[in-house]
Amino acid sequence: MHTGSYGLMSADGPVQPSGQSTGPAQGVRGRVPAWPVWSGPVPPLADGFAVRPDTAPDLTTALVPGAMVALVPDQAPASAQDWRASNGKTQLARYFAESLWRSPGLDVLAWVAASSRASVLSGFVQAAAATGGSDVGDAESVASRFVDWLGTTSRPWLVVLDDLRDPADLGGLWPSGPAGRLLITAASPAAVSSEPRVLALPVPAFSTREAMGYLSGYLSTDPDQRSGAIDLVGDLGCEPIALAQASAVIVSSGMSCRDYRQHFTQRQKRLVEAGRAEPSSAAVTWTFSAEYAEHLSPGVSIRSLLTLAAMLDGHGIPGAVFTAAATGEYLAEDGGQPADPQRTWNAVLSVRQAGLLTVDPPGGLPAVRISPVIQAVIRAAVPGDLYDRAAKAAADALLEVWPRDEPRSRLAADLRACAVSLRQAAGDVLWAEGRCHPLLVLTGQSMDSARLTGPAVVYWRELAADSERILGPDSLETLVMASHLGGALMAAGQATEAVPLFQRVLDGRADVLGLDHPAAIAAKVWMGRALVAAGRPGDAFPLLEQALAGSELVRGADHIDTLAAREEFAAAALAAGQPAEAIRSYRHALADRERIQGRQHPDAMSAALGLAAAYLAGGQPKDAIAQYKQVLTSREAVLGADHLDTLQARGSLASANFAAGRMGSALQLYEETCAGYERTIGADHPATLACQADLARGYYATGRLGDAITLLTESISRAERALPPGDPLTLRMREALTNITG
Repeated sequence: MHTGSYGLMSADGPVQPSGQSTGPAQGVRGRVPAWPVWSGPVPPLADGFAVRPDTAPDLTTALVPGAMVALVPDQAPASAQDWRASNGKTQLARYFAESLWRSPGLDVLAWVAASSRASVLSGFVQAAAATGGSDVGDAESVASRFVDWLGTTSRPWLVVLDDLRDPADLGGLWPSGPAGRLLITAASPAAVSSEPRVLALPVPAFSTREAMGYLSGYLSTDPDQRSGAIDLVGDLGCEPIALAQASAVIVSSGMSCRDYRQHFTQRQKRLVEAGRAEPSSAAVTWTFSAEYAEHLSPGVSIRSLLTLAAMLDGHGIPGAVFTAAATGEYLAEDGGQPADPQRTWNAVLSVRQAGLLTVDPPGGLPAVRISPVIQAVIRAAVPGDLYDRAAKAAADALLEVWPRDEPRSRLAADLRACAVSLRQAAGDVLWAEGRCHPLLVLTGQSMDSARLTGPAVVYWRELAADSERILGPDSLETLVMASHLGGALMAAGQATEAVPLFQRVLDGRADVLGLDHPAAIAAKVWMGRALVAAGRPGDAFPLLEQALAGSELVRGADHIDTLAAREEFAAAALAAGQPAEAIRSYRHALADRERIQGRQHPDAMSAALGLAAAYLAGGQPKDAIAQYKQVLTSREAVLGADHLDTLQARGSLASANFAAGRMGSALQLYEETCAGYERTIGADHPATLACQADLARGYYATGRLGDAITLLTESISRAERALPPGDPLTLRMREALTNITG
């Protein structure tokens, strides 16, 4: 039986290990995961949490290995403010997860926020790294490999998907397997109704007995404080959120249940008289909690603090957001005191004491959590001017604390989720003076850097549509958003769709700025790159020739943008079947790169690779081999022997030797490259499988038919398991095997 704090076992950063499909394997840094593994930030159990003997589903019986279970409300919530959307499901899931974790026989526990596709992908990428799987590649492929591993591993696992809202966010990524359990919490039964494998278990409000037990667990033995408890429970309708807030205020303030009930009924009556529909209990109790927090933290506007928190992702708001200078300045406008990070954090703790939010325990990244229902209630209650100021302050604070690297870290994932929530809550508030708030662009760029290709396309598409609606289709800002969307489409392998976008950007910038403006020249380069990727190098060639000439004229021959334009022109020439022109241009670009940046600069090595490929295409294999050797030597010295860029260079050198008929060297290099890929990214990664296909070709060419057949058979088996049906690589290997075996 394993013991110890699960917090010490969590893996929140990108470890970048790698693994086989059925067990631990050597990682990118030669690391084998220490089993058992807990991945993902888990919410703490609430103060006073108690097992619900009357209303909690029997998860121990229902959630057996191989099962999928969802905890859902017993009725579909009528609105975002309906307490049924937040009735203790996450707490029940958390209690079950820790109980299973502390029992013998669980090797993997992954807790994943599932409120969006981006959150699901980020959680699966972190889990893949923690369990020894490769996180190399775009997030979709990493997540897919992790889910495939879950389906085949014999290691017992539990995946918790917290707050699933749209089943489409799990498209192609439903975790299942004979050794595993899948537990889902959802704000509505509709989130899982389309998946027949999921057993939906309704979670109602507390029973009266459970509510009394919960309240009694908080209260002292003072009979005066407990006086009126049964009546209060009845008035609160046994709503879990309302009970939690009421209990927190009663315990902290020392008032009695009867006193709180009197205040509650009076406030509820006033809200109805003010013309509001019959409010839920939580819509009333949160106001008392906010007022009590104000009492605990004089000088800080709790209303302003809560409004800011209500704009962000309630699954985990980084604590640094609340202590940022932007937050302090915003609070000082209402509190009347100078900004003080410690005073602000003390106010957050006061809000926690009043039962409106939770703060993760020490030991990891401090995160603040708040129920989406309470967030919706708060947003509906605040006046418009405060709402707008809170949105702008939240954007400034997120921008202030955003990390400039580690896009796949937990902090970056939390900030992206907060920024997306803020954009949805703020509407057009974050657009002013002819442009959007810089946070909105940074969020999309962070998705790009984390290789969240699908969510990035969706995000940039929405941002481009917003810009066109608010600023107009001809605005330069709108063209910037269109170019970002084009880049996201290129990263997602949708170059054909990107081409008209880049054409629109080019036309718009040329009309407004002129064809010789650096921004218009850059648009030509993007357009040319997209045309090449879309299989139209003939159209790209003259466009990139114009871009290169324009960049030399406007920027100068030694400007970095000019060097990049020359390499794009060379790549187009190579793709268009003009290797002589490609060789000439790559030689020029490489000489400039080495002179300006140095031989071992990454851009210089990339240019050298392009030149080597041009030599090979131009029938000059000896020159290609010499060039590839130079790149390989540089990359081994700078990056190490098993870096993916080094492995790519070694594989290219192997192909050049094969083309030159140097079969002995080719086979040795292919074997070394395949072994390196297996060590770093695993045997099932597409790059590994492609390398093995090349090695099998080498075996066949040298008469080693048995080795070729064995390797292709094994590789096809792994490809069928790891790659989508009909993947071109799988088809190519099948065709090769058929040709060999007849």
